[in-house]
Amino acid sequence: MALLILGVALFTLLHLVPIFATETRASVVSRISENGYKALYSLATFSAFYFIYKGWTLSEVTFLYSPPSWSPHATALLVLIGFVLFFSSRAPTNIKRYIRHPQLAGLACWAAGHLLSNGETRSVILFAGLGVWSVIAMLGSNRRDGEWIKPESQSLAKDIVTIVIGLALYIGFAFWAHEFLFGMRPFP
Repeated sequence: MALLILGVALFTLLHLVPIFATETRASVVSRISENGYKALYSLATFSAFYFIYKGWTLSEVTFLYSPPSWSPHATALLVLIGFVLFFSSRAPTNIKRYIRHPQLAGLACWAAGHLLSNGETRSVILFAGLGVWSVIAMLGSNRRDGEWIKPESQSLAKDIVTIVIGLALYIGFAFWAHEFLFGMRPFP
């Protein structure tokens, strides 16, 4: 369990540096260059993922709570919304006119959905940790970036394409990739 906690903490701290410690980042870049910083950041992020993976696989499964009977439906909806929001962050859509940080909001939906359906300790550590990080990152980014200037309006077609792509990715992940990567099917 310690490796899992270390991995989630390392991932969280690394991804909060550009938001809350801009001077620290600039200082490191001035010493080792932008590319050096990116290489170090990538290596540290890879290490965090490794710790999360190893910590997950080595952790005993102990339950903190039993998920409610309606949780599979809520999880499916929240994760679908998460996929659409996550994908929309890189596309020119009207979604970004209403949600300032759709990628982080999508991650928060994904984490909340998984918390509803998984009551064991390791899931709570992983999904609560990443969910809390995404909310802190949104709030910190809002504070750092100041007033929000909404992007220009986009055509409805761009929104529809983004939603369809997000839905297709969700279906592919839910019905194939999730089992392949994590050994469990969300929809038995």
